[in-house]
Amino acid sequence: MPDPERSERRLRPAPLLFEPSEAVADPEHFFDLESIDDPADLLARATELTLAFRAATDRAVEFQAIAAAQLADPRRFDRLTTADIALRAQWTEDYTKKMVEFGRDLLSGEGMASQ
Repeated sequence: MPDPERSERRLRPAPLLFEPSEAVADPEHFFDLESIDDPADLLARATELTLAFRAATDRAVEFQAIAAAQLADPRRFDRLTTADIALRAQWTEDYTKKMVEFGRDLLSGEGMASQ
């Protein structure tokens, strides 16, 4: 049976550690963008944040893939099936298989984007 508290936690985005907690409590606040009056400055700063978030997302996905590959490693005595990993990560099983493969590529050095 699913734990409703755990499900509720999963639906909220992870806190962004570099934003002060007082700012996070204000739903209108987002990295101080709301205080920028000049549209050119707002566009520049919002673009910087967009690029940073994209890079962070790419990196986080790589770590997800590595973790999935490690959890699925047949050499592990506590190995998980792709169905188990899919359940934990809230992925489809097909996507999990692709992530495990991607993670194996990363671990072998074949899929390293920029290192």
